[in-house]
Amino acid sequence: VQLVESGGGLVQTGGSLTLSCAASGFTVDDYAIGWFRQAPGKEREGVSCISTRTNSYSWADSMKDRFNISTDNAKNTVFLRINDLVPDDTAVYYCTADPDFLTVVAGKGAYWGQGIQVTVSS
Repeated sequence: VQLVESGGGLVQTGGSLTLSCAASGFTVDDYAIGWFRQAPGKEREGVSCISTRTNSYSWADSMKDRFNISTDNAKNTVFLRINDLVPDDTAVYYCTADPDFLTVVAGKGAYWGQGIQVTVSS
């Protein structure tokens, strides 16, 4: 099982970014997938989670308006679209997977990617 994030980089305030989480070794349609982030000096926090199998979604309250999670089963990939980026969005973003949705929401997914850096300049 492997998760590989991509799509990060340096973006200006107000810009948008789409992160990708490509899965191998399992089918994203059968698993719950989540995005988390960790800013320098801060604890890891949940961003959004999805389970297409159970039609379940979750977002952090502060991120519902600007963050959108989606899946492409044909590509076996989960995306995180971030709009109206602000400097506080600067963090390493991780995707995680687990058969159980609530386990992913709790940040205890069995599988994690290596993370991808997103830096927002002011």
